[in-house]
Amino acid sequence: MARLLVLFTALCLCLSSSAVTALVANLASKAKVGKVSAGPIEISSLGCGTWSWGNKLLWDYDPSQDEEIYLAYRAVRAAGVTIFDTADSYGTLELNGRAEILLGRFERRYQEEITSNKKQSNLFDFGSFLDNSDAAAKSNKQQVATKFAPYPWRITRGSLVQAAKESLKRLEQDKLSVAQLHWSTANYQPFQEGALWEGIADIYDANLCEAVGVSNYGPIQLQKFAARMEERDVPIAIAQVQYSLMTARNNEILDSCEDAGCRLISYSPLCLGLLSGKYDLDNLPRAGNPRRQLFRELLPGALPLLGTLKAVAKEVDKTPSQVAINWAICKGTVPIPGARNLAQAEENLGAVGWSLSNAAVEELDVASAGVKKKMIENIFSVK
Repeated sequence: MARLLVLFTALCLCLSSSAVTALVANLASKAKVGKVSAGPIEISSLGCGTWSWGNKLLWDYDPSQDEEIYLAYRAVRAAGVTIFDTADSYGTLELNGRAEILLGRFERRYQEEITSNKKQSNLFDFGSFLDNSDAAAKSNKQQVATKFAPYPWRITRGSLVQAAKESLKRLEQDKLSVAQLHWSTANYQPFQEGALWEGIADIYDANLCEAVGVSNYGPIQLQKFAARMEERDVPIAIAQVQYSLMTARNNEILDSCEDAGCRLISYSPLCLGLLSGKYDLDNLPRAGNPRRQLFRELLPGALPLLGTLKAVAKEVDKTPSQVAINWAICKGTVPIPGARNLAQAEENLGAVGWSLSNAAVEELDVASAGVKKKMIENIFSVK
């Protein structure tokens, strides 16, 4: 042990401060985030959503925040997070596609830092606790799951394949881990739905993704989609819905995912931040932010749940956010909370490596069922 400390001290003297920070983060968080199956692939048990990367309206994004966002990205990657949910529509107005651009840019920078740190660490014998093997690198490979918006002009299967190529160009990558349909058009433009399904399957056949997925599909539509993908011999990895302590309980979607052989991804596991415990009626998001009015409507009926959430958090020595995310993990889902700075990343990572007791989960379930006004459903959700 003494020899190890001497070697570590010597290495730190040779490295830049940023390299030391990255190395310590790697050592502290190694193998912290586990893996779960998602159809034919494996993904991290905790993901990261990128909706806020480029979104000015809800999240007050500005390009000057990119360095802060990268620090968050590096932290979750070092902890073992591999699955990143994004979309070709993420980024408002002139920033459309910004999230995909940042994901590609951040991963290239992250890999460059790993290569640099690896070269410097090879000056000493750290093989006993630094895993630089090819197998380790492969298991921690970034996995981009991007969603394609069914814009009114995307009415042919070929238009979806073109959308995938454009996303890959923004990412500067050759292949997606998962190509997803952002929502279903069954309720308002049903003829388009067939073209979307064929198009997402064509993306897989063109070797532009490892598997496919859907977002905002309910259990009925998911089963229909799964049946068509089975006919096309296309594997489904994930289906994602809004899923948190503030949403109406619907275990049918979990059963439907099991039948389809895919993993449920829970987006907005913190209900846009309402479950973080940071907001109350005297402390709401800024004026002009749509979340302000939403929280004003939801908070009064959510107070008993928030009280239970804080009580459970105190019992397990965690924060309300960490308990809310862990609850979603306990339900068998992979939550994808966003992170725009290092503090948020570390907060999210504190939700893994432990599990709520069955009694705590049940207590939260009861409190969730008692919420008078649930979070509104996505307008594009279908049954």
